[in-house]
Amino acid sequence: MENLNWSALPFGYIKTDYNVRCYYRNGQWGELEVSSSEILNIHMAATCLHYGQESFEGLKAFKGKDGKIRVFRMDENAKRLQSSCGGIKMAELPVDRFEEAVRKVIRLNERFVPPYESGSALYIRPLVLGLGAQVGVKPADEYLFLIFVTPVGPYFKTGFKPSKVCIMRAYDRAAPHGTGTYKVGGNYAASLVAGEKAKEHGYAAVLYLDPKEKKYVDECGPANFFGIRGKTYITPASTSILPSITNKSLIQLAETIGLTVERRPVPYEELATLDEAAECGTAAVIAPISQIDDLDENKSFVYSKDGQVGPICNQLYTKLRAIQYGDEPDPFGWVTIID
Repeated sequence: MENLNWSALPFGYIKTDYNVRCYYRNGQWGELEVSSSEILNIHMAATCLHYGQESFEGLKAFKGKDGKIRVFRMDENAKRLQSSCGGIKMAELPVDRFEEAVRKVIRLNERFVPPYESGSALYIRPLVLGLGAQVGVKPADEYLFLIFVTPVGPYFKTGFKPSKVCIMRAYDRAAPHGTGTYKVGGNYAASLVAGEKAKEHGYAAVLYLDPKEKKYVDECGPANFFGIRGKTYITPASTSILPSITNKSLIQLAETIGLTVERRPVPYEELATLDEAAECGTAAVIAPISQIDDLDENKSFVYSKDGQVGPICNQLYTKLRAIQYGDEPDPFGWVTIID
């Protein structure tokens, strides 16, 4: 602890004191268990290893200037985890049990919550794994819910500064009616090759087009996409996009500052009409996009030539962060204070 530079933390794993676990056996969830071990002992034939029965979430806890610890919209994470589990035939953890586990794991690791104004937060990673030993392709009969925490810095090394993304049509993150709307590991595995190629060429991420026709904007590898045109907040609707809790929150904030919100299919050509563009998600909050390079068509869409963040992105980012840290009132009931 004494060696941690809170203001220079990577977005990576740092060992903390405890994690919380809960097992599903004989058709029901058991009690929460506390462990100090970082190791899981699972059967070699577990369905999570062979058939991808695995889902996870990501949320954050923030320490305010009043010293209180706040968690952002954990009920939404609980419901999205249920949706993901249902989508791949895993047992669904009750929302109240999820929230109990979040509170417990934060209290147990309170000393790892970064201080106010450090620019860092406590990242909370819940996951569900299929444990039942199977050789045939079918759902497990046992599951593990696990939640651990780690203090993290900004997701992108540049922080809240515009970065470039690229389009590569040879890659898809998810199938049109597959698991794209669920937060499962396979979606991220599918994005690794394209993501690494993008980074090799100096891009922060890949902006995927729809996997069926390549005519519409889908989402970035690690986050949802949105654009600003005039006083309108535009974000794609698709059967292969993960419903981002951050995007959902930004939509509400956009309406409160007088923006019109359009959630609909976004044609590729519309990228040329946007004033601002950004990625959004729990890890990055908002990651402004300076430029989108279409590597197949040799086109570029530029949104920031001087490295400055657009005014609407800046306003939304500042407002959301202020609510998360308790600097502004929370009229939406998004924040839970951990007593």
